[in-house]
Amino acid sequence: MSADALLDPAFVRELEVLRRRLEVRVRSGAAGEHAARRRGGSAEFQEHRPYAPGDDLRRVDWLAFARSGQPMLKLFRQEEDVVVRLLVDASASLGHGEPPKIVAARRLAAAIAYMALARSERAQVVVARQTDGRALAKVGPPRRGRAGLPAVLAELAAAPAEGTADLARAVEQVVVTAARPGMLVVLSDFLDAGPVLAALGRAAAAGHDVALVHVLSREELEPNLEGDCALVDAETGAVVEATLDPAALEAYARRLAGLCDELAAWARRHRATSVRVTTDEPLEAALRRFVARAVE
Repeated sequence: MSADALLDPAFVRELEVLRRRLEVRVRSGAAGEHAARRRGGSAEFQEHRPYAPGDDLRRVDWLAFARSGQPMLKLFRQEEDVVVRLLVDASASLGHGEPPKIVAARRLAAAIAYMALARSERAQVVVARQTDGRALAKVGPPRRGRAGLPAVLAELAAAPAEGTADLARAVEQVVVTAARPGMLVVLSDFLDAGPVLAALGRAAAAGHDVALVHVLSREELEPNLEGDCALVDAETGAVVEATLDPAALEAYARRLAGLCDELAAWARRHRATSVRVTTDEPLEAALRRFVARAVE
């Protein structure tokens, strides 16, 4: 997929509406829309947005409320704004599905980057794939503002689904090398979730605002297989002979549901976002759930 194909005009129009609802929650003592690690300093007014249930009432602009009749929040730009880090799992398993999961992951990452950059924030692309013993195949520089969008899209377009990934190690590396906490968006199928959750817990403890985007294909949710099959691991090439009868398919469905429940439970414990996306669904719907900080 080319960089230009990641965001079409209709998609961008939807993002222009959604970007005003994107909120980054970085653990810090500073006030304002974002958190800065350094206390004090000036905060520049950025814009208003409508009040939503759960917002801090201390941030309501009562004069704007009196004029418009609608409660509005004042948003500020801190001297130190956050970085939205987009950790994309680009292992071979993301090449599965129709359309492939990697296409949905890249388009969602592009959309989140657009929303951040359009708010004069910074976005950074990080690609999780094992390369020469390293967990990260690509670490792009943080880019700011709309001018940084073409470079971000090019980095995402150049992330094919191939090889293997150690997602837990990739998360750890991002946390260790991050100069300060930001928003950490992990886009993956999470089909090996065990150690990943421990690494994500350390990211949350370090102050990162963690968001999980769980990308699955329709075939994974509703497998259309039966009888004797040879199943090939997309990442290792290992072949497993299996008989897929109703009992086996039911066991598979239970394990997949357990994975989804595990991710959602982790998100609730850590005040994180967890959105499940199917590759054949409209991505705009998934993004609306993302900015609403859904847990599913």
